[in-house]
Amino acid sequence: MAMPQTLTIRNGERVTGTFSDAEMQSRLDRLRGVMAARGVDVVLFVSYHNINYYSDFLYCQFGRHFGLVVTPEQSTSISANIDGGQPWRRTFGDNLVYTDWHRDNYFVAVRQLIADGLRVGIEYDQVSLTQLRKLQGALPSSEFVDIGLAAMRLRMVKSAEEIAHIRESARIADVGGWAGAEAIDIGVPEHEVALHSTRAMVREIAWTFPHAELMDTWTWFQSGINTDGAHNPVTSRRIERGDILSLNCFPMPAGYYTALERTLFAGECSDAHRRLWDINVQVHEAGQALIRPGVRCCDIARELNAIYAEHGVLAYRTFGYGHSFGVLSHYYGREAGLELREDIETVLEPGMVISMEPMIMIPEGQPGAGGYREHDILVVTDDGAENITGFPYGPAHNVIAC
Repeated sequence: MAMPQTLTIRNGERVTGTFSDAEMQSRLDRLRGVMAARGVDVVLFVSYHNINYYSDFLYCQFGRHFGLVVTPEQSTSISANIDGGQPWRRTFGDNLVYTDWHRDNYFVAVRQLIADGLRVGIEYDQVSLTQLRKLQGALPSSEFVDIGLAAMRLRMVKSAEEIAHIRESARIADVGGWAGAEAIDIGVPEHEVALHSTRAMVREIAWTFPHAELMDTWTWFQSGINTDGAHNPVTSRRIERGDILSLNCFPMPAGYYTALERTLFAGECSDAHRRLWDINVQVHEAGQALIRPGVRCCDIARELNAIYAEHGVLAYRTFGYGHSFGVLSHYYGREAGLELREDIETVLEPGMVISMEPMIMIPEGQPGAGGYREHDILVVTDDGAENITGFPYGPAHNVIAC
């Protein structure tokens, strides 16, 4: 019995998109402008971030390949049969499904949508060597060129609709922050604080964005030694009096990452901890004042380095001072061209959205040991920046009564 290699599943009705049709069309038009300027005939995106950004479809990989093919006239997502009609319902554009009946049917779908012999834009930072070889086998006469960096640059400047979406998500992060602070007490395990915060954010997302899928929102909450890493997982460690705490709330409506990150203390804060916390708050506030159009990312990093150096703690800085927002997360990817680091020369411009998040980590056994981090989200405006994070920071607010 011959089984199909590809098919269409137009099951149900199209859903209400995250953004307007005009917004989605504008994104594709800007991409097509880059394609025309670079002589690219067709683009094949394979990453979470670009497929979501250009189609509003956020996939669940689970060991399968996904794609979005953009030509000068059409855009079509490629999805696996296991996902049924959901990709078609969510895609701005068309959708083609590949089945599991034959090995590498994904590349059959690619060949259906992309004629051989064209100049094909792909994401060099997302395509594995194995995937590239199979693409070359499917399209042997085609020329493959990188489109990943150009697509990232387009994503770095947000539209008015994106900023409105991010603003609501930042508000939801504050909701998670208040819920997390509410759950903090002596003897409470980290995971219980994280669960309380995450539940509050998911419920707020469902209320705020009734047409959105609910996926990937999470909270990291660390205590004591577990605060030494910015991305340390939640554990069952119980909070002790005097613990340094790190609350990190990440709502993800429609794949759009925002974050609220705060240093807190359980019941009391030692003098040694207070001194270091004050230094980090000083850097945090200085950094917010530096974010404005026309300033290079690297120059902000160097100015903030000088403050840490003045206090003798520069060696304890653990990463750069901030990053872009949009379709990104711990596994979707990142907009690496917009980070506040010494090696990034990108000039800030209106419409960019960037964090200020200085962190220092004092090793265990030293006075004031632990990780200190504050995190606010700023929208670059025509003449400065607007801070859209509302949850307070610093010793006056975040020594939690226990």
